[in-house]
Amino acid sequence: MRKIIGLGETVFDIIFKNEQPISGRPGGSVFNSLISLGRLGQNATFISEFGADRIGDSIKNFLAENNVDSDYVCMMDGNKTSLALAFLDKEQKADYLFYKDYPSQRLDCIMPEINQDDIVLIGSFFALNPVLRNRLVEVLEEARNKKAIVYYDVNFRKTHVNEVRHLMPYILDNFEYSSIIKGSDEDFENIYNESDPKAIYKDRIEFYCKNFIYTKGADGAKIFSNGFEKDYHGNKIEPVSTVGAGDSFNAGIVFGLMKHNVTFDELKNGISEEKWDCIAKYAIDFSSFVCTTYENYISEEFAAKYV
Repeated sequence: MRKIIGLGETVFDIIFKNEQPISGRPGGSVFNSLISLGRLGQNATFISEFGADRIGDSIKNFLAENNVDSDYVCMMDGNKTSLALAFLDKEQKADYLFYKDYPSQRLDCIMPEINQDDIVLIGSFFALNPVLRNRLVEVLEEARNKKAIVYYDVNFRKTHVNEVRHLMPYILDNFEYSSIIKGSDEDFENIYNESDPKAIYKDRIEFYCKNFIYTKGADGAKIFSNGFEKDYHGNKIEPVSTVGAGDSFNAGIVFGLMKHNVTFDELKNGISEEKWDCIAKYAIDFSSFVCTTYENYISEEFAAKYV
């Protein structure tokens, strides 16, 4: 049975509106995607680390309740689970403040077996962190050798703009390992100071990876794939929060790949426009739903429509 393996940071998100906390729940970009996928009945496994504390215990239980395998999570003795404070602006977009406490030895845990056509999901600074790089590359090398699909969400925040020059070798390395690269207009503004998706694909992405998804917030997304390119419009909604929107979009793409049994070889050779249409619809619908809630992931009731 194919599985989805996600590597990413785990935090406890506290959402603020008008400078007041209004919601708190477990989060992290890959974490959020896997919770949605677990609720959709997918075979999901999480590789991460968080504190052996009360919050860490509740997060581990939360993963189990949502059908996500946490056997490969490192619970760090003597360290606290990270906090992420998300301050919503008038457009319901979040500005983040992080509090982190990590040991010197990172991701000191066993890794799951990877098989052909599994999907490995990576993203954010976790996929660039020099401290974690050797462990991440081990997984990416295994994925490449086994012909697993690697989905890379660039998710490059403004807080790291001054580090772009130093992180660029890792970004390009991730591009080379990837079967699909997804990034937002903000990501590529932060990295390359560019906003033309076609130019970004032709000049920055295509040499490394033929499948590129460029997201534009409420305006939807544009997909490039082996000579195919198409715009997909966003749904008209009244958002209350955009926290988790991109992560839910990722869950929709990955769900679509699994639902339509897209293999490593098929993706490499180019999948049909019809399949991309179906896959993109999952992504936009999942993202739209999450934007109408203060949740980081699709609800169990919403997921039940697709199971």
